[in-house]
Amino acid sequence: MPTPITLDGSSLTVEDVAAVAVDRRPARLADAARRRIARTRAVVDDLVARNAVVYGVTTGFGKLSDVAIPPERLAELQVNLVRSHSAGVGPLLPEREVRAMMLLRANVIAKGHSGARAELADLLIAMLNAGLHPPVPEQGSVGASGDLAALAHLALSLIGEGELRRGDASGPAVEMLQAAGLAPLVLAPKEGLALINGTQAHTAIAALALADARNLWAVAHGAGAMTVDALLGTPVAFDARIQEVRGQTGQAESARLLRALLDGSEIRESHREGDPRVQDAYALRCIPQVHGPALDAIEFAHGLVSRELNAATDNPLVFEDGTLLSGGNFHGQAVAMALDVLAIALTNLATMSERRIDRLVHPDLNQGLPPFLSSDAGVNSGFMMAQVTAAALASECKVLAHPASVDTIPTDGNKEDVVPMAMTAAVKLRRVVHNVRHVLAIELMCAAQGLDYRAPLKPGRGAAAVHRVVRSLVAPLAGDRVLAPDIARLAEAIADGRFTSAVRSA
Repeated sequence: MPTPITLDGSSLTVEDVAAVAVDRRPARLADAARRRIARTRAVVDDLVARNAVVYGVTTGFGKLSDVAIPPERLAELQVNLVRSHSAGVGPLLPEREVRAMMLLRANVIAKGHSGARAELADLLIAMLNAGLHPPVPEQGSVGASGDLAALAHLALSLIGEGELRRGDASGPAVEMLQAAGLAPLVLAPKEGLALINGTQAHTAIAALALADARNLWAVAHGAGAMTVDALLGTPVAFDARIQEVRGQTGQAESARLLRALLDGSEIRESHREGDPRVQDAYALRCIPQVHGPALDAIEFAHGLVSRELNAATDNPLVFEDGTLLSGGNFHGQAVAMALDVLAIALTNLATMSERRIDRLVHPDLNQGLPPFLSSDAGVNSGFMMAQVTAAALASECKVLAHPASVDTIPTDGNKEDVVPMAMTAAVKLRRVVHNVRHVLAIELMCAAQGLDYRAPLKPGRGAAAVHRVVRSLVAPLAGDRVLAPDIARLAEAIADGRFTSAVRSA
């Protein structure tokens, strides 16, 4: 068995999230976190025993916070909170995103400021380790008091209501829990609020999208390097001295990677002398200047999301000295902005890739390659429509790149009057990732065909490694065929990291 990821509320990483959510690595609650949780839970129990006025514990929620709740109805209050907030609609979040959300919520409880019992974190972790997850609709959160609707659908399953899924099986939550040797919770005061108040739904999507973004960034360089060689481009623009005098770190790293991928190119040597072109079009020459800022954006988002993974996002927050403080740590503006920045950065990768695809197929621009990369153009259309598909996807990315985090609409009787629309930012980023993956798949397919026409001259060693992966999945285009399965196969290989491995080997 792999070593479990230990949740202590302060050391969870983006890589840990992917390990549990995607690779199904087990998790456990740290002993120190368990002791910390007990101390702050004692604070809540003491306040309840004294019938103190505490938001969300002995009062209603949001606009109803001035309504006092009698002691005999405190348990009912927490259950009703979970039920009433389970109002999500739309497509269900993918299982990996729900698993990431479950992990993050357990980690927040582990931090010890939720005022909940350790049993909540224990059940979340046990469900993860047993492969159980609830169906969670992706729409209904504005990211203001956190992702209330999404987290409520998660909380519903913990109290034995709603549905749970395990692989291909699904059924009533209470029955699925029992089948896994688990039992639903009976919520104590504040625990319904502790389960739904926070940023964990959109942050879960952000953490997983970061891994996707790094993968796409690497693949964009592999595809770009293949295209540079296929179009008889020059790597002079990637010279380290050019990058040094600008001083942008992402740009320098992008150029370094391109130099490595193109190193040893026989195609380059074949046109080093006598080529009348002084410089290439921007889609080739300015790859570092566009791909580089994308890396800078990924690093910015990585830092912000990494901090949010270990953030206390409840309200009120419970401290061991007996203090309860109401604030706004549940507000999702920080991660919403990171999600929007990632969407913009990845859209630029798609835009550059689509322009390189166009140059590969365009008979006036592709440096003597056959029209649309077909040796029998006319009767055959070659990759004509593949470029159209890439254009459609890139254009959709541009629409999706409009930031969600600048929007707001008042909710909860105007109590929540400035909201970040973080979940909208997260969902549209997922769509951008999907689109960019398929645009790059098309470029890989077209660039490989272009390199085939340059044979027997060999491309750079790194570009050749990427080319070999393409050809292990997709045959050269001898005559027109249905291209959709080829694109899907390459996109799946991108998602699985096969091309990233080839790029890194360079």
